[in-house]
Amino acid sequence: MTVTPDGTPTETAEPTFRSEVTVELVKHTASDSDVLWAARVSTAGEQSLEELSKDPERSKGLINYLMRDRHGSPFEHNSMTFFISAPIFVFREFMRHRVGWSYNEESGRYRELEPVFYVPGESRKLVQQGRPGKYEFVEGTPEQQKLTTRAMEDSYRQAYEAYQEMLAAGVAREVARAVLPVGLYSSMYATCNARSLMHFLGLRTQHELARVPSFPQREIEMVGEQMEAHWAGLMPLTYAAFNANGRVAP
Repeated sequence: MTVTPDGTPTETAEPTFRSEVTVELVKHTASDSDVLWAARVSTAGEQSLEELSKDPERSKGLINYLMRDRHGSPFEHNSMTFFISAPIFVFREFMRHRVGWSYNEESGRYRELEPVFYVPGESRKLVQQGRPGKYEFVEGTPEQQKLTTRAMEDSYRQAYEAYQEMLAAGVAREVARAVLPVGLYSSMYATCNARSLMHFLGLRTQHELARVPSFPQREIEMVGEQMEAHWAGLMPLTYAAFNANGRVAP
């Protein structure tokens, strides 16, 4: 419970805890034919528009050639917009991807932030072994799992109570938010094209077909896996070529 400047007591919202991320495909203009007309304009000019009405399956060899030889620009003539809910620390990693991406995130300056916080699920490996650049994560013990859950939940409750106390006292939202941790959930729209998404997936997911190994933090990989599933359904030939050529963005 907090108290407003005039002495009125107010109830503090009770924090809730999650271990998952959510990714929703909001809108898209993305299909394999987008790759084909963009590629064929170099040799066919205006006749490349015929690709809009043709079955892209007949030209999957061209898509594979473009991917294999890294002719990347034809993979940019499409768009996908995702609504993503994840902890703030995921978004701070995510926004290191700048080329071919557009972002709009909810703002702690303009709205009161909801008390939803990240706590690792039981499947999240907790212990890092090895030296930097050559390490792996292994399962934590039940004691480590209990400690992590308890410490995070206690810290989150304390931080959000302080946030609510400051707001109730009239402190501006943009100042009060400074006490909140990066485990707080945020939401954003992220828009990309297939080429920029492939680059993201090459760095932020582990995959047995990847020619170049990557070691992403698990939480951003969870976002990447859901985005990949949406994209695979929209552009199956492009997705197949991506996997067949080592998951390297063209």
